[in-house]
Amino acid sequence: MNWSRIGSIREDVVGSLPTWLLPVVDMARTIDVAEITRFLPPAGSGRHSAVLVLFGEGPGGPDLLLIERAAVMRAHAGQPAFPGGAVDPGDIDAVDAALREAHEETALIRSGVVPFGQLPDLFLPVSDFVVTPVLAWWREPCEVHAATPIEVASVHRVPIAEFIDPANRCRVRHPSGYVGVGFEVRGLLVWGFTAGIISAVLNSAGWAVAWDHERFAELADSELEIR
Repeated sequence: MNWSRIGSIREDVVGSLPTWLLPVVDMARTIDVAEITRFLPPAGSGRHSAVLVLFGEGPGGPDLLLIERAAVMRAHAGQPAFPGGAVDPGDIDAVDAALREAHEETALIRSGVVPFGQLPDLFLPVSDFVVTPVLAWWREPCEVHAATPIEVASVHRVPIAEFIDPANRCRVRHPSGYVGVGFEVRGLLVWGFTAGIISAVLNSAGWAVAWDHERFAELADSELEIR
């Protein structure tokens, strides 16, 4: 499979998106994989998966949908993430997979979602997954919850303003030497792969503001999975 190094947009739906989302559209048209991660997808290998980066608008303003993985999961236990998972043989493409997984995990009604683009395919060396982040607009919001409790502990709509707030930003550090970006929101520590995508969106869309890069959150030995 030929992995995409740059983002893409469905130009036919751009006119239906709210104006505040247009900086993300502009970002996705040109963003390169190197602006998000140093890990490049291997040619012709890697297991394909997809996540749904779902932008909505709730009482707190524009927001993102996150799940908290169940503590009993073998991988990424207890960690915040975007809804998503492996692309199955019955899925049409990454968009179909991301919407299917989001429905299974949160009871999201997919007919109310407008996919409008994709970020570059991102490689996770630890799991050998190549992940396609699918960008979408939540045109018709619905009630969401942890629809698969064995996999999902909780579901959250986190206002983008909370990710932007310098008081909620940090770097995450592990005794192994790993250091990455992080966000402390809604009692969750968002880090790794998910935080990297959010940080790239904030930076590339021009939404990020100055924050204290010397503020650290510490991870325990058992928590390290570089994603």
